[in-house]
Amino acid sequence: MATKVVMEALSPTMEEGRLVEWKKKEGEKVSTGDVLAEVETDKAVMELVARAEGVLLKQVITEGTTVPVSSLVGVIGNAGEDISALMAGGATPPAAAQPAPAAKPSAAPAAAQAPPARTPAAVPAEAPTEKPSHVQTGAAELSPAPAQPAPASAPPSGDGGRVKASPLARKIAAERGVSLAGVAGSGPEGRIIRRDLDGIEATARASEAPAPTRSTIQFSGEPFRDVPLSQIRKTIAKRLVQSIGPVPTFYLTTEIDMERAWDARVALKALGPEGDVSFNDIVIKATALALKQHPNCNAWWQDDHIRVWNEVHIGMAVAVEDGLITPVIRHADLKSLREISSNAKDFAGRARERRLKPEEYTGSTFSVSNLGMFGIDEFTAIINPPEAGILAVGQIVQKMVVIDNQPVVRRRLRVTMSCDHRVIDGASGAQFLKTLRTLLENPLAMVW
Repeated sequence: MATKVVMEALSPTMEEGRLVEWKKKEGEKVSTGDVLAEVETDKAVMELVARAEGVLLKQVITEGTTVPVSSLVGVIGNAGEDISALMAGGATPPAAAQPAPAAKPSAAPAAAQAPPARTPAAVPAEAPTEKPSHVQTGAAELSPAPAQPAPASAPPSGDGGRVKASPLARKIAAERGVSLAGVAGSGPEGRIIRRDLDGIEATARASEAPAPTRSTIQFSGEPFRDVPLSQIRKTIAKRLVQSIGPVPTFYLTTEIDMERAWDARVALKALGPEGDVSFNDIVIKATALALKQHPNCNAWWQDDHIRVWNEVHIGMAVAVEDGLITPVIRHADLKSLREISSNAKDFAGRARERRLKPEEYTGSTFSVSNLGMFGIDEFTAIINPPEAGILAVGQIVQKMVVIDNQPVVRRRLRVTMSCDHRVIDGASGAQFLKTLRTLLENPLAMVW
């Protein structure tokens, strides 16, 4: 008996999926557990496996098509089996789920719904109904003949028609090749002075550049391109609307002296590859320990209650091609710097390849977003609901500060905490940042 292959919910938040690639062809034999296709979810590219044995009788949707969860995507059955009745009951994908446009960047979807736009280089915006008298016909029709300038009023002249001008104006005109014959003077008795030549010079230079004509303006390529939303970009958009609007957010910023943390990292790197930890690893470790001391910041808003977590799971924001994903370093407060560094490198690599498992990017209790490697000094991050806070980390910079009444150059780091005011009060957030600053300014406190 034929079995439907449907789009499964491959992640907890998945509402629709895009079939990236079929791994089995029509007519090919399949067994239970075989990979039928790769599907792009809202977070990763995952495998859709067979739930029955037989032959893949029909690929209902093509590669690149996005359909809602539970939609029919294929049929498995016995070779030669009639599946017309099954197809009639659910073969057509929903109208809103159409195949994604081809990889070639173009405005094809818009063109299919509207008349073709006229190319600016080929057709003027408004064609005149009559030819102006000064425009020639034939090959040069699009290039209007230069208009003749209106004769300037003759400047006052002295004896014998001699132009009145100051010695300085004559000198400047000679140096710049400007004729005084057409210049109106603004000095006494119409005398040409220096300021009269300033405007003439600007006009002369502007006139030297050839005016562009419609025949010489060229446009290459298409005026715009429509980029279809990927599953991860759709989810980001949906989550941001849930966060920045309904969540009453306030921000707390502090500056941290990173000299000792800098020295500690240098010492660790000297131990070899195993000691190669990043400043982000150090910040994650310090954040986890600070959250352990301030559990009210390690919490979720749950509409009718607040869930305060005893475990610390840090979401680490990672930039991927289509947006952002936050793999989770679980029990970060209990892990060593070496373990955090190893987890972070592994997660970041697989996140960019879209190969994370759902359990590896869900369930964080607090998040850290670091843009310091991009040269950003300070920023505010958007809370990832239901979490109540996120830490935005800038770059470490050297600046002049006063210590013991003496100006010194120190390495400094600015961090900003975004807080959900329904869960975290100003004093609670400030106390958390104070603990975080203490840990980063005294790294030995993290292993004490």
